[in-house]
Amino acid sequence: MFATYLQRGVAAGLVAGLGYAVYMIFVGNPLTEYVHDAGHAHDHGHGHGHDHGGHAHAVSETTMAIVSAGSAVLWAIFLGGLFAVALYLFEPALPGPEAIKPYVLAAAGFLTVSAVPWLVLPPAAPGAEHAYGIDVRLGLYVGLVAFGAITAITAVFAYNRSRQRGLGFVLSASVVPILAVVGLLALAAPTVTTHPDLSTDLVTAYQGLAVLSQAALWLLIAAAFVGLRRRGRNHSESVSQQSVGALSD
Repeated sequence: MFATYLQRGVAAGLVAGLGYAVYMIFVGNPLTEYVHDAGHAHDHGHGHGHDHGGHAHAVSETTMAIVSAGSAVLWAIFLGGLFAVALYLFEPALPGPEAIKPYVLAAAGFLTVSAVPWLVLPPAAPGAEHAYGIDVRLGLYVGLVAFGAITAITAVFAYNRSRQRGLGFVLSASVVPILAVVGLLALAAPTVTTHPDLSTDLVTAYQGLAVLSQAALWLLIAAAFVGLRRRGRNHSESVSQQSVGALSD
């Protein structure tokens, strides 16, 4: 059973990763390059430092596309495997019918891995200046992931404890822990990443797309897992019916 979950999770990650790789090639990489050029132009003025040779630039873009696409697929496969393990362990405790549970877990995964940590350590655009070194930021990220996991578990626990008291109360009880954490971190967290050479609107757009792309990745993993599980069951039922038919003949 565990092996089946893991295989489906990895396959779901691969499917989602291919979509994420396409996004990186056609949206993520061009946006990153645009932001980099915007910051470079702000630093040095127009007309300086942009003549690097057309061929070398094309090779650099191709290499970046290959590396980022491969990284996107590997990241999605890792998340898909992690998703499968978590679903195998915690599926009985997740709210909702079986077809909805993977989406609930995907939302919890996004909250844990991305949303909560990014309230303190937002996605850094090219040229970002960090208040702390890499070791401190890594430690903060790990701690915030743990905090996000606790928040997700608390929301699920509140939902399960109050599900007999009406839909409105249930939704309020499960959403309150998330809103409390988001509000607390948004107001109390120090500014540890700045972009002095970029406009606020450009940074906001860059970070917003990063958030949306990760949310879409989790959604794709959940949808692919549900589709693979349904396909596997249909195949098993078809094989069983064929076996029964063969025996009856």
